[in-house]
Amino acid sequence: MQKKLIKVHPNDNVAVALTNLQANEVIELEGTPYTVVSNTKAKHKIALVDFTKGKDIIMYGVLVGKASELIAKGDVLTTENVKHQSAKVTGKTDTFTWTPPYKEKWQDATFMGYHREDGQVGTANVWLFFPLVFCENRNIEVLKEIFEKELLHQDVNKHRRLLRSLINDSSTDTIEEEESTRVFENIDVKFITHQGGCGGIRQDSETLAKLLAGYVNNPNVAGATVLSLGCQNLQIQIFKDALTAINPNSTKQVLIYEQQQMGTVEEMLNVIIEDSFKAIKVANNIERKPTPISKLRIGLECGGSDGFSGISANPTLGHVSDIMASVKGTAILSEFPELCGVEQELVNRCVDTEKADKFLSLMKAFEASVVAAGSGFDMNPSPGNIKDGLITDAMKSAGAAKKGGTSPVQDVLDYGEYVTELGLNLLCTPGNDVESTTAMAGSGANIILFTTGLGTPTGNPITPVIKVSSNSEMAAKMPDIIDFDSGAVVRGEKSIEEMGDELMEFIIKVASGEVLTKASKLNQSDFIPWKRGVSL
Repeated sequence: MQKKLIKVHPNDNVAVALTNLQANEVIELEGTPYTVVSNTKAKHKIALVDFTKGKDIIMYGVLVGKASELIAKGDVLTTENVKHQSAKVTGKTDTFTWTPPYKEKWQDATFMGYHREDGQVGTANVWLFFPLVFCENRNIEVLKEIFEKELLHQDVNKHRRLLRSLINDSSTDTIEEEESTRVFENIDVKFITHQGGCGGIRQDSETLAKLLAGYVNNPNVAGATVLSLGCQNLQIQIFKDALTAINPNSTKQVLIYEQQQMGTVEEMLNVIIEDSFKAIKVANNIERKPTPISKLRIGLECGGSDGFSGISANPTLGHVSDIMASVKGTAILSEFPELCGVEQELVNRCVDTEKADKFLSLMKAFEASVVAAGSGFDMNPSPGNIKDGLITDAMKSAGAAKKGGTSPVQDVLDYGEYVTELGLNLLCTPGNDVESTTAMAGSGANIILFTTGLGTPTGNPITPVIKVSSNSEMAAKMPDIIDFDSGAVVRGEKSIEEMGDELMEFIIKVASGEVLTKASKLNQSDFIPWKRGVSL
């Protein structure tokens, strides 16, 4: 018989409905019967005790809210009877010890990667085109059309063929498919556009320079073509300085062009095309070679979360994160608004007081800026989150933090800082899915794991994004975007450890180029920098 309720932590006073529950239905949990008060949808929470107004609500073993009115035992928690509440944190309260649990099983595992001269190893081989300022977006788009059509032969897809058939009043079967053979098999060409580089405060341009420099330094990137207008805030020298700050000994080829120094657009594009083609041809000679999985830097992301994300998909990523820590690899946990409520655990896991203080300082500054804008972290859950049972930010955060596993926090990074420490890193980013994945790639992630319970179609220009579903129903409904289904955990068919091991095997296949992610197949290359300042 399928379980109908699950209590995530022994100290919890609420439980998660694993199936739809009917009013007056009697359900037993850990030997205690509970009468369901109201019809309750799967993924939502029911009270395991009678809540008086103001009583703490505990889930995942932490404070996730307070009852705003009386809630009877067995009744469903809603946005009407629960308010966001999280514990106050001032610093370390406990020492932390951790014994790596998975080293022997994974210490000899390898993947086939692209070795760079600085010792980093890529899971992809990308030549990247991007502008320093939005004024060059059109030229990037022109180059994108030229290179994708002539170099990658990405031209007519089935949707364009459908439109062509409608225009010609004919069947799609009569439209000939164009040649799809790539000119170079060992390198991809990707393009970034953005709305920054000028018009805002100088700090925003400097931050964007750090982010773009991180993309160039990412081990998945073989080299880059960079377009500048000339008069913008993000000057070429600022970008070069940012690149030098990250990697002063970088030998990657970076081609930089300034339009205001080159004459006509046609003249400039002719030079760019010829130079870039020669560089891409050389980069195509780089081949995959075996390397330990310790060279993986895995970004941990969740988006379109549901009430099962913190039970299945996110803890599965947590197991992978602990594997990485065990073998002296790297994991990156971001989305600071979704760590609200679990700060104490993370602070105690920091390897020293300096890291703990930096984490709290970044969290407080971020939250203060949100409050100054007339909002708060309590506004983080989206309508989709709330509909599927994540009714407070702390409740969402407690489940989201499970992606970070149980290992020590080795370093805390502000937005735009590049990873230098092995093990678990915390990276300050917004909770916005694409802003967060954009930042993790800029900090060096060469694989990104992205959990979702509702279905989120997104990818990254340089880093493979593996989509992990929290439930099998969504995975079956949206198979074109989901790579890995963790729904067996919810059904009680597999443990977190078993599911995490399976995901680790899948990661190795993606990292080795044996499996192409769904996001890559759909050519999803989303890039949204975090704009912290204002426009001037």
